[in-house]
Formats: sequence, C-alpha cells, structure tokens
Amino acid sequence: MSIFPARAIVDLAAIRGNVRALAAHARTAQVMAVVKADAYGHGLVPAARAALEGGATWLGTAQVGEALALRSAGFDARVLTWLYAPGAPLEQAVAADIDVSVAAPWALDEVADGARRAGRTARVHVKVDTGLGRNGVTPDRLAELLDAALRLQAEGVLDVVGLWSHFAFADEPRHPTVLAQAEVFADAVALAESMGARLEVRHIANSAATLTNPAVHYDLVRPGIAVYGLSPVPQLGGPADFGLVPAMTLEAELATVKAVGAGQGVSYGHAYVTAGETVLGVVPLGYADGIPRHASGSTGHPGGPVLVGGRRLGIAGRVCMDQFVLDLGPGALEVAGDRVELFGTGVDGGPTAEDWARSAGTISYEIVTRLGSQVPRVHVDSETLRTGDPGAATAAAIRSVGR
Repeated sequence: MSIFPARAIVDLAAIRGNVRALAAHARTAQVMAVVKADAYGHGLVPAARAALEGGATWLGTAQVGEALALRSAGFDARVLTWLYAPGAPLEQAVAADIDVSVAAPWALDEVADGARRAGRTARVHVKVDTGLGRNGVTPDRLAELLDAALRLQAEGVLDVVGLWSHFAFADEPRHPTVLAQAEVFADAVALAESMGARLEVRHIANSAATLTNPAVHYDLVRPGIAVYGLSPVPQLGGPADFGLVPAMTLEAELATVKAVGAGQGVSYGHAYVTAGETVLGVVPLGYADGIPRHASGSTGHPGGPVLVGGRRLGIAGRVCMDQFVLDLGPGALEVAGDRVELFGTGVDGGPTAEDWARSAGTISYEIVTRLGSQVPRVHVDSETLRTGDPGAATAAAIRSVGR
C-alpha cells in the first residue's frame, strides 16, 4: 500500500476491451491509440501496452518526449508525434523511427535537417488545418508545402506517408462544420495524391468520429478518451452505449472523522454550514492533486460526488489544496481509514468521471488528465484476476506506476 492516502486504480483489461470495441466500430481502418498526456493520466507505458494488446497498431503522442519514451520502453509499433516547437529533438525522433507530423514550412525544414543528421529517411504526416483553426497548414498553403516535401522525398530525405487533420465539432456529429471539414480534407487528400504523394494513411477521425461517423474513418482512426472508457459524446450515450468501460477508479481513505454541532461552518469561507448535529469526514485530496476547486459545495448545493459507505454524497464546502470535507450525516458509522470512491465505472452506484465533469462545469477528459503526479497509479488486470493465478493477480494488483 502506498503511503499516499489515495490512488488511481487503472484496469488494463478495460483498456484492451475498449480498443477492441473501437476497432469493431472502425472495421475498415487501423486503430491509433492516442496515449498523449501520460495516456490521459492512466500511465503511458502500461496503457500503451494494453492498447496494443487490444488490437491497436499505432500509438499517438502529442509531445516528442513521450514518443521517445515509448521507444525506450521497447515498443516497436508505429508511433506518431505531432506537437513541437523549433529546436525539438527531431534527429532523435527520426533515428528512433518515429513518424513526425509537419504543420508548417519551418517544421518541414527542421524534420529534413534532423533526418540528414540521423542518416535516416524521416516518415512525415502532413497536418492540414481543415477548419479547427489550430495546428496545421491552411489549405491555400498546402500545395506549396507538399511540393517542398515531395522534392525532399525525391532526394531520399523523407517520405510523405500520411495526411491528417482534426475536427472542431466531432462531438456534435450533425454540426455543419463536420461535413465542411470532411470535404476540405477529401480535397486535400486528392491534391496530395495528384501531386504524387503515396499515402499509407489518411486520418481525421478522433474518438467521437470513430464512434459516430464511419464516413471519415479512412485508413486510420485516432481514438483518445474512448480508449480509456469515457464517452466523447455524453449527450448521445454513455460508455456502455458504445461498448466501453471506464478504466480508472479514483479512491482515497478518510482522514479525520469527527462529530460537530449545528451551525458549524465547513472549510474556507464557510460556504457550507451544518444544519444540525452531524459527522464530518476529511478526504485527503485537493486541488493540488487534481480535484477541481470548481467542484466545491455550499449549503443546499452539494459539490463533487463521492461514494462512501454505500451512499452517494457531495463535497461540503470549498475544495482545499490537499483536502475536502464530507458531511457524513448524523450518527454516521464511518471511521478514519474507510474507503471513499471519487469516481469509477459507475456499476457500483458510485459516481463517474462524467459526473465530476458536470459538477465542475468541464469535460471528463480534464477530470482524468489533471490528477497530480503524487497520486499513485496502480495498474491491475481484471482479466488476470479472473484466471485464478494468485501470483499473477497479486503482482498485477500491487504494481504501481508513477507518472
């Protein structure tokens, strides 16, 4: 047991199963499991391994450092990295056989320079901004960038192996921008191929598009949040509606438990005041650990939900840096050390990351990725636990991976 009084338990079997479900949704395309941001807070290396075991053939990271970490960990699957500034270690990336995105002329120049220094042909995916207004070359500059890239390809410096983009409103499948971006992307693909690019993969579908828009699956889909069992379109359906299972359960132990009288102000600012005699319990997690301060509660308006003693309760008062308080109710039997579940699969009646997102006015992506590095990630494997192999089960259950 970690000395830290809380932990994020990550079920690797859920990640494997989620990737299988996503592959079933995208039958004609390969699956790139996006493992950026420490696999959305789930632990880069264990999550990547589980995703590949579930059928993913690609891994995706935003940062070059994470792509290099995957190679250092022994992964030989195709890896794409896409977000970097001038001076990034692209020579190392090319030498490690990592596919690199190019979203601007300066990036093409730096990838080419890195390839020459590495003595290896770089594998390049050209990023086109089809309407998100974020990273990527604009359509009016695409031909110019492709021309430069294909000249470098003729020299043997690089290969243009992919063309890709990202949706602005994929979580609203009927939004007019979705069709508009799909059309811009189709035109970009046609342009690249007419100029002589031999594209291995064309990809634009994120989690939401993977689940709701088969017309844009192309050769490769790039699910991120859905790999970890959270719905990218909660207004259309929860995880179970898409065959997904949330992989992370966040739990803690109660610290202080004490009886107080009526009229007791709770936490900073006394936004919550007890209505009568009751029992308060302190949960040793706060905003420094990733618990949203926006999930604070007040009198008559409970905050972020938890499950304790089989009951769903909300935060009483403000979330502090490293703790928050629960009103356990009069005569509560909980004692210090009892388990508090902040979020999990929901099958036990407890809250989910989506419930926390609604409480804090954000999205489930932020809830799982914002957990602090001091919160241990404990990786378990529910499939191993069902095999009856005590040694394997115990090893899986106690294996803790920090970020």
